[in-house]
Amino acid sequence: MIRFAPVLLSIAAFTLPALAAPEVGKPAPAFTGTDTAGATVSLADLKGKPVILEWTNHECPYVKKHYEGENMQRLQAEFAEKGAIWLTVISSAPGTQGNVDAATADKLTADRGASPAHVLLDEAGTIGRAYEARTTPHMFLIDEAGVLQYMGAIDDKPSANPKTLDGAHNYVEAAWDAMKAGKAADPASTKPYGCSVKYEG
Repeated sequence: MIRFAPVLLSIAAFTLPALAAPEVGKPAPAFTGTDTAGATVSLADLKGKPVILEWTNHECPYVKKHYEGENMQRLQAEFAEKGAIWLTVISSAPGTQGNVDAATADKLTADRGASPAHVLLDEAGTIGRAYEARTTPHMFLIDEAGVLQYMGAIDDKPSANPKTLDGAHNYVEAAWDAMKAGKAADPASTKPYGCSVKYEG
């Protein structure tokens, strides 16, 4: 046992620490990703502007509800007018539901009349895992200082039925209003609903 101790210590020395889980009221996890145009998008470079993250999978019924009902497009346009940067993130691994190449992602954006500032292709799931994104959709609101203000469901109707868009309480809009009023979102964190994010492995 003694002769193996140095080897075990050597392995332990190179063990990487676990990533800190995203936490409302704390700096949002840093990330750098690539969009469909091949441009690098970094959260650090967006500091000074509010950022909204939307995890998506175009084949997911819950995502279809928000796009076919034009709810997501409405939100994207609304927040763009307010000066926010909307980032749509696709973390589906190659060969899984929702995985698309850049050209297909751009076609989906155009065909649906969507208007995110960038669509990030996150096949390796690096950004998704940093944010512990679990479902599509899964939403995050980050303020101008890079602090996470809200994370969770898009609204209070965890259903794929388009009829539930009527009368739904939108958590992202409510969190934005609270943030602009200098208040904490209530709730600041909710359980996301939708299809599971299709990470590799």
